[in-house]
Parts: sequence; C-alpha cells; structure tokens
Amino acid sequence: MNEDAHLQSESTDRELLSFRVGEQEYSVDIMSVREIRGWTRPTPLPHSAEYVCGVINLRGTVLPIIDLSRRLAIKVEEASERNVIIVAHIRHQTVGLLVDAVSDILAIPESEMQPPPDTASDHERGFVKSLTIVDGRMLRILDLESVLPDQRQDAA
Repeated sequence: MNEDAHLQSESTDRELLSFRVGEQEYSVDIMSVREIRGWTRPTPLPHSAEYVCGVINLRGTVLPIIDLSRRLAIKVEEASERNVIIVAHIRHQTVGLLVDAVSDILAIPESEMQPPPDTASDHERGFVKSLTIVDGRMLRILDLESVLPDQRQDAA
C-alpha cells in the first residue's frame, strides 16, 4: 500500500520551470516550454500591445516576444544581454517570454499548490494560477493562457 501511495504521489507531481522577473519568482508548466534562448533584440511592431517587445526570427518563424515585466506590471531595468527568452506554446501559438533569468526545474506535488487568496487583485488573480512555497520562498505559478490574451476577444 505504501508503494502504491508513493507511486500515486509521484504521478501528481507537476514539473515547473522557475524564473525571475525583477525580484519576483514565477514558474510555468514545463510542458508548455519549447526552449530557452539567450537575448535577441526584437524588431518592434507598430500598434502592438505595450507589453509586446516585437518579434524575432526563430529558425525562419516569426516569434512574438512578450515582456513579462510589462505584462505583470513589475518595474525592472531595460532588457539587455542578461535577459532570457523562454519559448512557450500557448493555445495554438508559440511566443517568447522575456524574463530576467531562469532558475530551476522543480517537481512540485499538486497537493502543495494553493489558489491565490481572495485578497489578490483581479489583475494578479488573473495571471497567477496557484502559489507554492519552495525552500522558504513563495513561487507564483503563471496561467499562460491569461498572459497571452485571446486575439478574438481583443478584436471584439
């Protein structure tokens, strides 16, 4: 029975990629991540959302780059060679997420993930799917679908 319980608890672990935006730690489901790239200066696009830095060429594909610090309203320095781009698949689109640094790949039991408290602002509650504590640090788990707005809703 103990062995079954151990196997069951392993199967409920979620692997997360943790990263920093400013002084805050976030993570995303590793299954959404396609690759991690060094900084590439994006080409700006006119009339794009303020959190879209522009686009880069990713092996012949035009990849939009979302500045997570702007999207999450976190004050940070301008992007530089120290930044990292997490290439992620969200819905039916591949995008680059500009972050300050990638930290770890973590296996977190789903039982240790908690929903954001009711005191969180509507803005944060929309982007943060759950919270967990890792080594005494609070880690926010992003809801990638809310980070990338649905273009059909934006057009309406």
